[in-house]
Formats: sequence, C-alpha cells, structure tokens
Amino acid sequence: MEEVPDTSGEGSGERGLRGFIRRLTSSKAELEAQELQKTSDSEGATPIKACAERRRACVAGTLRTVTLRPRGGAPALEAELYDGSDVIDLVWLGRRRIAGIEPGRLMRAEGLVSVQDGRKVMFNPRYELRGGT
Repeated sequence: MEEVPDTSGEGSGERGLRGFIRRLTSSKAELEAQELQKTSDSEGATPIKACAERRRACVAGTLRTVTLRPRGGAPALEAELYDGSDVIDLVWLGRRRIAGIEPGRLMRAEGLVSVQDGRKVMFNPRYELRGGT
C-alpha cells in the first residue's frame, strides 16, 4: 500500500495552507508562546503546565521578571519563568543577585515543584543559562 503524504499541517511543523493561515491569524503573543514551547521541547524540558506539585521537574523558558523580595527577613531573588504554556516562580533564598539572571534571558531549571498561593514555585533550583537576551 502506498503512503499518502500529510498536507494538513498537523505534525509537519505547521507547513501547508493550514499552517500559513494559522500563522496569519495568530497574535504576536500566541506566536511567541508557540516558539517558546518548541524551544522548551528541544531542551527536553517538561511543559510547566504539566508540572505536578511535589515532583522533580526540568523546565525551560524565558525569564519575564526578576525581583528581590525578602522572605522571613532574609533576601530572596525571585524570577518568573515562562515557557509558552504556563509560568513558574524560581526562588533563590539568601541571594540578592545572580549574574546572568535577568529578564529576557533563556534558561533551563531543575528542582522540586511546590505550589504557594496557587502559583508553581521552585526553591533554589539548579539552572543553566541559555543563549542571549
């Protein structure tokens, strides 16, 4: 039996007419989210939306914000990582600054996922900085 090529755009990296129309009608934010999800997949990371509480996970994405926020009287550096599917807060306790941790930076982080105030959080994750800003 002869194999019929898939021209639907499904599973072919959004090629063909359907993919072209989807790119034309998508907002810039949607296109950026799709690109981030592809980058996260290529890193072998788990999508943040699929991360479960009390489980170790490896996530990858772009840092949206970086803030210094005291926790229990001690400094804590907090960064919001976005991968196109969801966000997770990365918190380094006892740190005021980490070189390279800045908004717009691509990074990969690994650690135990917990949930605080309805948001996913990773405390003192292992991390790798990726690419430039």
